[in-house]
Amino acid sequence: MRLRITTWNANSIRIREAALRRIAGEIRPDVLCLQETKVPDDRFPRSLAEELGYRHMFLHGQKAYNGVAVLSRLPLADCEGIHWCGLDQCRHIRCLLPGGIELHNLYIPAGGDIPDPEVNPKFRHKLEMLEELTGWFASRRGDGARLVLLGDLNIAPLETDVWNHRALLKVVSHTPVEVETLERLQRAYAFVDAVRRIIPPERKLFTWWSYRARDWSKSDRGRRLDHIWLSPGLAPALVDAHVRRDARGWEAPSDHVPVTVDLEL
Repeated sequence: MRLRITTWNANSIRIREAALRRIAGEIRPDVLCLQETKVPDDRFPRSLAEELGYRHMFLHGQKAYNGVAVLSRLPLADCEGIHWCGLDQCRHIRCLLPGGIELHNLYIPAGGDIPDPEVNPKFRHKLEMLEELTGWFASRRGDGARLVLLGDLNIAPLETDVWNHRALLKVVSHTPVEVETLERLQRAYAFVDAVRRIIPPERKLFTWWSYRARDWSKSDRGRRLDHIWLSPGLAPALVDAHVRRDARGWEAPSDHVPVTVDLEL
């Protein structure tokens, strides 16, 4: 069985109908994980998702901010929205896919502009959420589960994940403390970076480009903020991965593009 999973930060799902249709029609994921839906569950475009073939869905949204969703052509089970750091924010969904695959769809806080947890509560929250996730996955390490952890993790860990490593060392999303914190999360369950398993780490690779750029493609000042990780028990099933760079140039685009993996189960 071939399983295709895509993650995409939609940045307001209600204004992305054209992009959602293209993802469904051109990428054709079996499971589509969304972040920053920015809509309460009763306002989510369910009928559009169903029209596109996603008859199974789990929504965990709130008005104007955050929000995650899983849209699936396959049945979903045991879905839950998980809260971290004692805050009622919609940033994490856990679901079971057929075959016992445990899916975690995450939207990690962006962290604001100042990379100092002592003066920037948003940055502190980002680090604290990552640390709580690390402890939770570390407590399960070795249980043999087939896990997928994906979403907008809002950190570009490698030098080749940003347009200019030296220039961004003090910019939130690529600071050493963020990279080290994300690496601890990855090690906590020995997750494999699925995209970089297929696309060599030596190659520059971005999934986000700012709206501020007059010509995003020409300046190409991007960052790889969107990730798909696989647990050791699932990593051998990986057969392909790709980043749909051209989606940044679609009509009314998100500032993020879809990231996809194919698994042979």
